[in-house]
Amino acid sequence: MNLTERPRRLRKSGFLRELVAEHRVTVNDFITPLFITEGRGIEVEISSMPGYFKRSLDLTLEHAKILRDSGLKCLLLFVQVDDGLKDNTGAEALNPDGLMQEAVRALKRAVPDVILMTDVALDPFSSFGHDGIVREGEIVNDPTVEVLTAMAISHAQAGVDFVAPSDMMDGRVGAIRAGLDGTGFYDVGILSYSAKYASCFYGPFRDALDSAPGFGDKRTYQMDPANGREALREVSLDIEEGADIVMVKPGLPYLDVLSEVKEISSVPVAAYQVSGEYAMIKAAAAQGWVNEEAAILESLLSFKRAGADLIATYFGLDFAQMEH
Repeated sequence: MNLTERPRRLRKSGFLRELVAEHRVTVNDFITPLFITEGRGIEVEISSMPGYFKRSLDLTLEHAKILRDSGLKCLLLFVQVDDGLKDNTGAEALNPDGLMQEAVRALKRAVPDVILMTDVALDPFSSFGHDGIVREGEIVNDPTVEVLTAMAISHAQAGVDFVAPSDMMDGRVGAIRAGLDGTGFYDVGILSYSAKYASCFYGPFRDALDSAPGFGDKRTYQMDPANGREALREVSLDIEEGADIVMVKPGLPYLDVLSEVKEISSVPVAAYQVSGEYAMIKAAAAQGWVNEEAAILESLLSFKRAGADLIATYFGLDFAQMEH
């Protein structure tokens, strides 16, 4: 064959493939979620997320040091509070001595060089399991935003680096930015879950924190999986309102959205490889149907190829311990 173009020339050895690789994943790309629960000495494997645990704060501090020493420099905190502390107003979310606030203070003492991000939403504190205040069976927007703003300020007072509103209420980024600036927390950033879809892939996460909605679903505030252009509108609004980083969630089912968001975004773009994605890879690997390390790396590379600057993933430590 008389071929001028032979693309296989650039694939003939491992070193050559690495030399011309268009995208790379490193531990510097990762945001690592942590699940923190009340009590002491508690470490419970999440049944639907094999190999991932929720821990009491004392053991979380030890684990955070392992993550930091493995090169994982950014932690995203989620808390599970006792049911007795939950109500329809999210009052416990504003408790200056609450689990989230104490976790921020303790982690800042234990691993001061690590970037801390906190989840800002009412579902872990809601007796209804929804991300906002419920009135007459509806999740009300503006009163919820007032509480979310106070919640973000409370996290800032505890010493967090970024707040991460995951609720999908309209206008919450602008309100939180104004609230932080108005209380002197100009340097606290906002990572916004800008395009968060009403997805079935959140199931294991809700198992972990016992945060499934008590009635209905979250489709009146999370996005319709059928929509792509709407994500661009949401992202644009959040950037205008002051978001420092925008996020697409879930990851793999929405790579097309991630790519389009990257094209229009003037700020870093994150993707969240959610609990259901983690669980699928773990389950298939346990059955011997896929090579676990290869599946982890390939899935993470897909986010980078689609345009992600940052990846929230439960595979951070697995990746750090791999030999590439």
